[in-house]
Amino acid sequence: MLLIPAIDLKEGRCVRLKQGLMEEATVFSDSPAETALHWFKQGARRLHLVDLNGAFAGVPQNLPAIKDILAAVARDIPVQLGGGIRDLKTIGQYLDLGLNDVIIGTAAVKNPDFVREACKAFPGRIIVGLDAKDGMAAIDGWATVTGHHVIDLAKRFEDDGVNSIIYTDIGRDGMMSGVNIDATVRLAQAVRIPVIASGGLTGLDDIRALCAAEKRGVAGAITGRAIYEGSIDFAQAQQLADSLD
Repeated sequence: MLLIPAIDLKEGRCVRLKQGLMEEATVFSDSPAETALHWFKQGARRLHLVDLNGAFAGVPQNLPAIKDILAAVARDIPVQLGGGIRDLKTIGQYLDLGLNDVIIGTAAVKNPDFVREACKAFPGRIIVGLDAKDGMAAIDGWATVTGHHVIDLAKRFEDDGVNSIIYTDIGRDGMMSGVNIDATVRLAQAVRIPVIASGGLTGLDDIRALCAAEKRGVAGAITGRAIYEGSIDFAQAQQLADSLD
C-alpha cells in the first residue's frame, strides 16, 4: 500500500482545505519545495500536487512552486499533479517540466472525450481524479454535484486508457473523519485499474483498513491534513503499510 503525501498549492504556499473551500485554507508552509523534500526524507515514494488556484481558474497558477518542487525531488521519486488541466498543451508542458503523471478532474467529467485524446497523446501518463458526494461526481472545485455516478465514469475512463483513478469522498476530505473504505472498494471492484483513495485519512486504523482492501484493488492512499497536523506520523504509517503487505 503506497501512501502519497499531498502538497496543495495556493498562491505559492502549501495549504490544506476543508471540503475544498478556498476560504477554509490553513497554511502549513511558505516553501513547498522544502515540504516536498521533507516528505521524501520521511520515506515518501511518490508525491501528489494540487494547483488549487488552477483548479478554480482552469489554467496553471502555481508554476514557480511546481518547478521548485520538481527541481528538489523529481529525480528521486515520481510526482503527479492535478488542478487546471484542461488541454493537451498544458499536459505536454507539465510532463516536459518533469512531472510523471497528470491528473484530469473537472475536465474529465465535463468533456470525457478529452481524456481519450490525452491518453492517446500521452499513453500511460494520465490519471483521472473523481471527486464524489454520495457516489455522484462533483466538479468545479466541488462546487457542483453532477448527475454522473463515479462508477460509470470510471469504467469509461478505464477503457480510454487512464493508468489509475484517484477517488475522493468530498464529504470527508480535510475533515479528519476517516476514509470511506466501502465506497472506495466498490469503485475499485468495478474497474481493473488501480484506485487510489483520497480524503479523510485520520490515523493508523485507516491505514490498516486500507491495507486490508488492497487485494480488492485499492492501490494507495493520498494523505494531507493528517500528516501536517500530526495525527499520523508519515514514516511510521508507511512502515506499517509495508509490513501489512
